[in-house]
Amino acid sequence: MKSWVSIVLICTLFYSFRYKMDERVVAQAYIERYSVLAVNEMRRSGVPASIKLAQAMVESNAGRSVLALESNNHFGIKCKSYWKGQSYYHKDDDLDAKGKLMESCFRAYADIDASFKDHSDFLRSSAKYASLFNLDITDYKSWAYGLKECGYATDRSYSLKLIRTIEEYQLYRYDTYLSSEFDLPAYQALTSQIVPIQSTID
Repeated sequence: MKSWVSIVLICTLFYSFRYKMDERVVAQAYIERYSVLAVNEMRRSGVPASIKLAQAMVESNAGRSVLALESNNHFGIKCKSYWKGQSYYHKDDDLDAKGKLMESCFRAYADIDASFKDHSDFLRSSAKYASLFNLDITDYKSWAYGLKECGYATDRSYSLKLIRTIEEYQLYRYDTYLSSEFDLPAYQALTSQIVPIQSTID
């Protein structure tokens, strides 16, 4: 009996380890693909590259969510009354009069670049996020907590998820590339060398 329990435990640990490794491979590929875009948007808009990448990874499950795959929306941004672009309807957290989940209107984009750009413009153009741009661009923790306080997400642990992601994948390194002139080969080398580490958040 003990040997059977041991086998089950070993198998469980193995598959758990394998799953975590697979998740990290997917996450790292996502970072390598979109980090330059995030840095360019940081230089254009002032939104930290670490925050943008972390939000995109959390909101889109590193590009694998239905919303990301079907509408190129990597930040979970809903339509709002003033949105004039394409839309995609998907059940999220909006409830109807009977308290049942109803389809929410999300913004849809022609490509992922447009999603990253609109995320910057969405934050820059809204008065409720204005205070974020008074923060130091390298202060990712204050940005993470500020986004939650400003109402970006309803998830109570949203800030901690962003911070964990930033620290595990060392996304804060990208916030140092604010200058319009930087060594692109060195930057790309940095991207390929980043190895996931343990977050300081429990």
